[in-house]
Amino acid sequence: MDRAYEGYEARQHAVDLGYIPGVPPLSTRVEPWEYDRELYKRRNEVERVFRRLQGYRRAFTRFDKLEVMLAAFVVMAPIIEGLR
Repeated sequence: MDRAYEGYEARQHAVDLGYIPGVPPLSTRVEPWEYDRELYKRRNEVERVFRRLQGYRRAFTRFDKLEVMLAAFVVMAPIIEGLR
């Protein structure tokens, strides 16, 4: 979830689906709720990984027709990024 979906309805829907909402409340909220700050920080890390993977157009435009080749490239791309 993102701060754009921090309303009570969206939070309740996430809880009903079995998720743990980790969205911080807006600063203007009259009754702010507690949230897991560490979980929210981890969300940012995941978003950055997806952003870096988007730089590899090969994976997102599906140039590889075989699923095994696509999976191999998705595994190889973070290794390349880690070596930089």
